[in-house]
Amino acid sequence: MSKIKVETQLLSGGVWFAAWLFTIGFLKLSFGKGVLALLLWPYYMGAFFGV
Repeated sequence: MSKIKVETQLLSGGVWFAAWLFTIGFLKLSFGKGVLALLLWPYYMGAFFGV
């Protein structure tokens, strides 16, 4: 019988969550836009830094 090894990727999820919170604070997004930033995070960063 072989052993099954389960690994969690808590670090990558934590980094993503911290970056999401940073985005909300840095861009001063409202609550509604902050919720949308869950899915559209790259868009908001690109719109802010884009010319």
